[in-house]
Amino acid sequence: MSCTTAKMITMKKAEQHYDAVIVGLGKTGLSCVRHLLRNGLRIAVTDSRMQPPELSALKNEYAMVPVYLGDISAALLLKADQIILSPGVALDNKAIKLAVERGIPVNSDIELFCQQATAPIIAISGSNGKSTVTTLVAEMARQSGLKTNVGGNLGTPALDLLTHDEPDVYVLELSSFQLQTTYSLNAHASAVLNISPDHMDRYASLENYANAKKKIYSGNGLAVINKDDNIVHAMCGDSTRDVISFTRGRPAGNNFGIVKAHDATWLCQGENKIIRQTELGIKGEHNVANALAAMALASSVNVPVAIMAEVLKNFSGLAHRCQWVKTMRNISWYNDSKATNVGACIASIKGLSGLGNIILIAGGDGKGADFSSLARVIKQYIKKVLLLGIDANRIAAVIGTAVPYEFVADMNAAVRLANASAEPGDLVLLAPACASLDMYADYQQRGDTFVAAVNSLEAH
Repeated sequence: MSCTTAKMITMKKAEQHYDAVIVGLGKTGLSCVRHLLRNGLRIAVTDSRMQPPELSALKNEYAMVPVYLGDISAALLLKADQIILSPGVALDNKAIKLAVERGIPVNSDIELFCQQATAPIIAISGSNGKSTVTTLVAEMARQSGLKTNVGGNLGTPALDLLTHDEPDVYVLELSSFQLQTTYSLNAHASAVLNISPDHMDRYASLENYANAKKKIYSGNGLAVINKDDNIVHAMCGDSTRDVISFTRGRPAGNNFGIVKAHDATWLCQGENKIIRQTELGIKGEHNVANALAAMALASSVNVPVAIMAEVLKNFSGLAHRCQWVKTMRNISWYNDSKATNVGACIASIKGLSGLGNIILIAGGDGKGADFSSLARVIKQYIKKVLLLGIDANRIAAVIGTAVPYEFVADMNAAVRLANASAEPGDLVLLAPACASLDMYADYQQRGDTFVAAVNSLEAH
């Protein structure tokens, strides 16, 4: 079919009316298609890409659904009763903005989910650690005997969870993009784990980004607050929710925190000791905070502390999140490809800093982030930095003369040079402080490439 013919057909279809138009045909977009068709709505799909990830699946499963590719058509959106916006599409897209100006509501998949879900929801957001905490809370709930459905921004799209039998509890990871266009969420328990600059290519300021996250505390129920994060701590000043906090200091009252007793460091609720820090399956100070947050959230559905402790002992972490790969020649290799922002990179470095000197592999697409806060941490903890990707020069400018750095063409070169530079007792850490899309399909592919390059060292 020629481009001209395709355009003519699109123009004709755009004149039709739709109950909803879905913008974005990734995994979330496809879940929206399934959900809206189950509810008998007349829908169309549009994506700025000519080959969006789920195009083949859509054609195979729902060939009757009209699809408009290569641009997001304002004419199409203006024929819709509502727009369902995938997280990857910005609200400031010109076609979306025009539709909003014309009074057409824009909703997320999470808004559709909240309109139909009846079981309690535990909702988790934050700049870093939300996938780890979501996984921990879900496992704690399951092991306590609760039927638990887990998904959202992690794993199964939220709307696909509605096709399962109603659970005792939903555990959802939610991104700021999803929360921006969600209005009906009233979670049983909710948490913003932390706030650090991220997605600054999508938000005008850190305050705007934090305000999107803050929507998770709408309604009543329990608010879990990070007492160590000033931005998060201020979010519940006008909240109607009950509040419980976690801190890496000593907890007050019935809150969660750290208590040192008899030469051991304990994770506690108040004075009630739950698990020694050395028993945690996940390592690093940032993961201590994640464990405390998970316990606070799990307490909202009455998970026994013995089960919390057992889950924390057995959970060794998610792939690409400060994941130990292997140790060779007494050099340990860690894959934290999910450290896609500056805050996550800093947390990763600090979390592993007590284990040895660190050689850091960093770089990629910084998404407009300010890298300046890396300078002090790199100077304090890093032995050498290997830089790759489109923002390598921006990170180098921040490092200055603080520590040696070198530019590398790709991940294989980074791993080979790190191996040549490392000495017994050192750590090599992939914590890019950047997104991956300048070189890879996603952070998973970047991490897999790192792990493969590390494993290939044994063959040489």
